[in-house]
Amino acid sequence: MKNVLIICAGLALLSSCAASKKQKAELANLQSAHEKTLADLNNCDKKTLDLQSTIKSKDADLANKVTQLADLQSQLDYMKKTNNNLLDRMSDLSVVSKQGAESIKKSLETLNEQTKYVNNINNQIRSKDSLNLALVMNLKRSLADINDQDVQVEVKKGVVYVSISDKLLFNSGKFDVNPQAEAVLEKVAKVVNDHNELDILVEGHTDAVPFVSGVLRDNWDLSVLRATAVSRVLQTKFGVAPTRLTAGGRGEYAPKDDNATPEGRKSNRRTEIILTPKLDQFFNLLSSGQGK
Repeated sequence: MKNVLIICAGLALLSSCAASKKQKAELANLQSAHEKTLADLNNCDKKTLDLQSTIKSKDADLANKVTQLADLQSQLDYMKKTNNNLLDRMSDLSVVSKQGAESIKKSLETLNEQTKYVNNINNQIRSKDSLNLALVMNLKRSLADINDQDVQVEVKKGVVYVSISDKLLFNSGKFDVNPQAEAVLEKVAKVVNDHNELDILVEGHTDAVPFVSGVLRDNWDLSVLRATAVSRVLQTKFGVAPTRLTAGGRGEYAPKDDNATPEGRKSNRRTEIILTPKLDQFFNLLSSGQGK
């Protein structure tokens, strides 16, 4: 009987140990899931802050342009009022010739046309700013899984820049696009193919370290061939119309950072995909206003 009791007690102890191990394993799994959730939440918060910063910057630009438009409108209103007053006063004077009145009338008509032109330009600016904001948000959303140090999206001088590090695109001193980098170019191509109203300028950039290899005589050659290699991939593999593409090399002469430091040189070695309004449409808009 005593032996039976001892055996039962042992079985109970083993069962308790097994249950304890299972509980610890479940607790460890829960802790791991909790930490992953916190990491995902922090990542989402960072992306949210980036988007909020972009939106805030665009709001400030838009507010500035609205202020400029208001100033222009105020000046135009004052000029129209002054001319109208002059016309009214001169109409009462018998010495005013018919030719003079016609001249003033034509001036007023010209002023009205210029007002329409200014308003049209400002509408185009607002439209372009809205498009740039949408492009930035779409590109950042599409490239969300790419390291921020390898791919950067920003608006500079009124156009959208996608800057891709050479570490991601090319092997050192080479100009053939790495297969793993094509996934990034595919994502960019999907966005730009949805916006046929934009042209694409691909610019190659290097650091200031002298470079010679085979047929490549310097950084100019390397930057140009890297730009054409990226343009060729966008065209042949991802369907970007070649009529929209322009490839160019800037060599070491448009640095983002100081070439005196390793980090600065790393930042300068990049390829930029620049999304710009079609210049023929822009010049047509200016010509149509100047001709009136």
